[in-house]
Amino acid sequence: MTGRRQRLAGRRRALGFSQELLAAELGVDRTTIGRWERGETDPQPYIRPRLSAALHVTTAELDTLITPGPDPEKPPPAPRDALGSAAVFDQMGEPDDMHRRELLRLLSIAAVTVTMPADASATTGSLAAGDTARYTALNAQLWQLYGTCQAKGQVYPLVRQQIAVLTAQMGSGQPEAAHRQLCALACDLFQLAGEICFDGNRYTEAAHCYSLAITAGREAQAHDLTACALTRQAFISMYDKQHGQAAEILTAAARVARHGDSQLSTRQWVAAVHAQALAGTGDQSGCDRALDAATSVLDLTGPASPGGWLRFDASRLAEERGTCYLASGQDARAQPTLITALGQAASARRRASILTDLALLGTRRRDTDHFLHYASAAVDLAEQAGSPGYVGRKLHDLQARFGPLLSDARIAQLNDRITSLPATT
Repeated sequence: MTGRRQRLAGRRRALGFSQELLAAELGVDRTTIGRWERGETDPQPYIRPRLSAALHVTTAELDTLITPGPDPEKPPPAPRDALGSAAVFDQMGEPDDMHRRELLRLLSIAAVTVTMPADASATTGSLAAGDTARYTALNAQLWQLYGTCQAKGQVYPLVRQQIAVLTAQMGSGQPEAAHRQLCALACDLFQLAGEICFDGNRYTEAAHCYSLAITAGREAQAHDLTACALTRQAFISMYDKQHGQAAEILTAAARVARHGDSQLSTRQWVAAVHAQALAGTGDQSGCDRALDAATSVLDLTGPASPGGWLRFDASRLAEERGTCYLASGQDARAQPTLITALGQAASARRRASILTDLALLGTRRRDTDHFLHYASAAVDLAEQAGSPGYVGRKLHDLQARFGPLLSDARIAQLNDRITSLPATT
């Protein structure tokens, strides 16, 4: 017995296979799949090509999967030093340098395969019938997992694995239509990888992911996907306080979005983020016009957002308005709008972000009770998350604002709690 093959089981689950379904796909008994995953027996040589095809991996990658190891959906506990303290690991569950090298290596390979010309002479490629639908479903599952997982970095191993699969497919010589389909799928997945990096305050890696998503979206001629990737790239500039640069990127995103599906909320999301950038530059009239454009999401008759790479709908309007009012110093308008947004926020992360913005209003007014009410609630949510991501960054930024209030023992205690939150840089 060689030990449990958690990576093999994790790949099966990631593709939506139960043991029964995978067994049916391969023409073997369900108990055979269980024995493989428990390490009791090895897949026979004759079955390995079919198993590789079913799991959408190369035979070399299959060898890695059947090597006993931890489940990528359940990262192992962080190593401890001689004193028993947890070693400093990033939110991807890997040492910083290892994560960066692996991600950049993978993105470098992907950059080549994305821009590789389609094989004009090919009528068929290695993309089998049904692969596109399966990959699309898997991407959607990964976005859903990202949305529900408190520690966003736990999704990264599965995302990285699927990027490797798509990269291998794109590099295998596909006809033009298949190449575009793969590029669209890759654009989707690069954006998710960027979101994971962004949540971990890994802005350099996030920028690489978004840039590659833009390239893949253009290759796919997928206008909505490309516009969303540009919008995510603009967030990098805004978090660096480069609001003018962000506004330029968003102007480009708006041009691309005009060629997309008018029944999706892409244009409205671009407008909402553009409003934030313009508020940061002090262009209040431009900000108001952009917010008005974002409000047209109310006019869409169908599902405005497919989820995943595009999640903007009418429920986010108050949050976007409140953020803009806060950025432009319109505190009297910001507070009721943010309170409305708080009641509409569907996720703990969004609620924590809005609570932090409301706490910021308290520091501006030197209102201790207001500040403590909202800041304490935000810290509670950040602590529950374990790895608070960009909300932790917002709370750390907030610390610089309430220095004059530290004479209050309650605020000093809250300051200590924020200081103890992980702050990945």
